[in-house]
Amino acid sequence: MALLPLLLFRQGSVIDHEFVFVATMKLDRVSVAGTFNGWNKDADALKPSADGMTWTLDLKLKPGRYLYKLVLNGETWITDPKASQSENDGNGNTNSLLILTPDGYEIPAAKGDGVITKSALKHLTEIPFLDFDRGHLRFTLQARPNDIADVRLSIDGAGSLPMSDRGGDEFFERYSADVPWDRKSDVRYRFILNDGAGPVVFGPRGVTSPGVGNDFVLKAATFKPFIVPDWVEKSVIYQIFPDRFANGDKTNDPPNVQPWNARPTYYDYLGGDVAGVEQHLGYLKDLGVSAVYFNPVFKSPSNHRYQTTDYFQIDPIFGTNDEFINLTHDLRRNGIRTVLDGVFNHTATNFAQFADVVKNGADSQFTHWYTFRSFPVVVGRNPNYLTWNNASSMPKLNYANAETRQFMLRVPDFWQSHADIAGWRLDAANEVASDYWQDFRKTVKGIDPNTWIVGEVWGDGSPWLKGDQWDSVMNYQFRDAVLGFVAKAGNGKPSDLMRKLMTIYFSNAPQASRSMMNLIGSHDTERILTLCNGDRSLAKLAAVIQFTWVGAPSIYYGDELGMEGGKDPDNRRGMAWEFATPHNDLLELYRTLIQIRNSNRALQSGEPIPIVSDDAKQVASFARVLDDNADIVVINRSDRDEDIDLSLNTVVGLPKSTITLEFTDALSGKAYVPTDSTLHLRLTPRSAAVLIPRSGSLIHTRRDRRPVRSALSAMSNAIVK
Repeated sequence: MALLPLLLFRQGSVIDHEFVFVATMKLDRVSVAGTFNGWNKDADALKPSADGMTWTLDLKLKPGRYLYKLVLNGETWITDPKASQSENDGNGNTNSLLILTPDGYEIPAAKGDGVITKSALKHLTEIPFLDFDRGHLRFTLQARPNDIADVRLSIDGAGSLPMSDRGGDEFFERYSADVPWDRKSDVRYRFILNDGAGPVVFGPRGVTSPGVGNDFVLKAATFKPFIVPDWVEKSVIYQIFPDRFANGDKTNDPPNVQPWNARPTYYDYLGGDVAGVEQHLGYLKDLGVSAVYFNPVFKSPSNHRYQTTDYFQIDPIFGTNDEFINLTHDLRRNGIRTVLDGVFNHTATNFAQFADVVKNGADSQFTHWYTFRSFPVVVGRNPNYLTWNNASSMPKLNYANAETRQFMLRVPDFWQSHADIAGWRLDAANEVASDYWQDFRKTVKGIDPNTWIVGEVWGDGSPWLKGDQWDSVMNYQFRDAVLGFVAKAGNGKPSDLMRKLMTIYFSNAPQASRSMMNLIGSHDTERILTLCNGDRSLAKLAAVIQFTWVGAPSIYYGDELGMEGGKDPDNRRGMAWEFATPHNDLLELYRTLIQIRNSNRALQSGEPIPIVSDDAKQVASFARVLDDNADIVVINRSDRDEDIDLSLNTVVGLPKSTITLEFTDALSGKAYVPTDSTLHLRLTPRSAAVLIPRSGSLIHTRRDRRPVRSALSAMSNAIVK
């Protein structure tokens, strides 16, 4: 019997980390919120010592890089005094930085040294490690970066095929391979690893010698594919903050309405309404958007309407139910879908059920709709009930109560039955029980399977994107990556941009990544132009990346006009309609980018392939590949002219035989022809090129690559019946 090669195998897929906080005064609560729990301040509470001054929490975390803060008494967010590192998030916030290194990483990794770090190896028979999309199964294996010389996939023992390195971060790399599948046949598979000391197998039993039975099994009868509405990846989304878009009907203005150009406050109204949107349908259609995401429109005591009084009534100062229903139909007739903001985590205090508890205390029939600590109910600075972010005006719903759950499921049913609703954006979605979202998905998909469900989470959304809850998330991770490259005074590296974007892409199923809500600004962030210190060239670069990367670009109203604004509420100014002129260069770029994307399937649905990341020149480039088509995007972030050579024949996935076409830069109109498979460009400072092949095919997709096809030929009969 052959001896198993000498390898470094370490156990430990999770790490026990202790958070310790020593208080200088008595506190009621201390918790930790960060990227590991979706910044949910109520998810992980520290426990006090006997004297109430030292607070601790042991938390099991996967190896990785995390940002976090401590939350005192549910309202004061501070950096961890014991943290050795911190990082600015690009929004002016400094967070504590926690880096947990996997076991075995103390020894440097090197391909071909015969050493494989076992603790990094991971494959699950679930999304995103095993996914079915566009007629193909995608198999993904996680490993340590620069650790394994050869990674292959073997199916039913019929040969093997190489797995492509899809990139990752400083901790993990992802390898994947795609195989056609008819969804009828069971699939047995294993991963074959060789780092120079001979092949070993990675399967459900861990790492074994090749002769040991160690196969993953995919059962066709029980496999449930993750189906996402395909209209989303083809869409450009426009976000409207209802009170600030346009005031078209003065008769429904509240008494305290302010002039349209007034500096916004937390409590004022500017009078935006349904009529204002109706009067600007031509603007939206001419811009080229295909979906509108409305911030909350239901009756509420606040101008942002994230405190809901009545889920079945449009706020009267925005319009009537009939007016809004007609608006959704008018939008659809103009080729624009409607996405509603669903605030299901909390309500207003004048919501009927909560108001009843305030009135009747413990005798109310609705006490179990919320989580009360005592009675009578105290609405004020120190509420005695669970809230969102310690805001007494936003009491948190209790989904362990069946009546609450059933009532809230009536909301999407009502609006999808009466209006033309194509999707739901879910507010504070990471703070709502997952089993409720499972019921929510069944409800809305039962009404219309093409309904889009997008959750708000500021970190990794993959736990909710396994096919049973949401379709997508508001892609704040994408925003962070773009801001890090564009808006941080030139400190961001192109290599960091591409690494982060590819990591986000491969952290989710491809169909989820294609339907991501890619934003560079929202009602919760500073405006992009403000973050770029008023530099329109940098804001333009951000827009180019947004409209050419994988996912559906989402425009926060007015960003296309060059509106500025700091943190909430300054970012919610009245729409600057006076900027909507033919002479607005930023608006013209947005219209051009939307037109390019709307007419180009590769930019809508293509898979990303990194090309060149030149940190010295501050140049990044990538391709979007679909079938026999590919577009190439090149970005010059530097303050000088840059000569850029793209050696396309060296890029994995770009076969030499097909890279002979003429390209046109859709932004400048300039033509480029490869010379010896190399594209030569000269880009002016802070500019970009979106290169479209003029005719014919540029490259084959991952499904048509010749090496993959030949390797799969021996397996075809076993997989495709």
